[in-house]
Amino acid sequence: MVKVRDAQAEDFEAWLRLWNGYLDFYGARLDEAVTLATWHRVLAADSGLFCRLAETEQGVVGFAICVLHEGTWVTQPLCYLEDLFVDDAARGKGAGRALIEAVISEAREKGWSKVYWVTREGNPARALYDKLATVDDYVRYRITV
Repeated sequence: MVKVRDAQAEDFEAWLRLWNGYLDFYGARLDEAVTLATWHRVLAADSGLFCRLAETEQGVVGFAICVLHEGTWVTQPLCYLEDLFVDDAARGKGAGRALIEAVISEAREKGWSKVYWVTREGNPARALYDKLATVDDYVRYRITV
């Protein structure tokens, strides 16, 4: 059984363990100040970021961090699911699905216009994503400054 809930300040250590696993999965390194700022923003009531945690009898096993933002083609907020991660030991047991479905449910309840995310082409989680969402034909460009 997977329970999805809001992140709380006392979840920092569990979240940090998962966050570091997420960064390792993508081969990324972040300054500790960025990690701490992310955590503080997901807890701040006035931030566009929010975090949902997946919890089982083993404890916190996954997270979803989303960015709620305005758009130019809609009048309701858009929800960008920016970060989604489930601990290796808990994969394939419903935590990822529960997190995504909880965000979608919240979007429906609150009248958001869309939930969307991007992932790498070879991400094995696409097997789940393909069951829950539609792949579009947009290509992402980026410039790091």
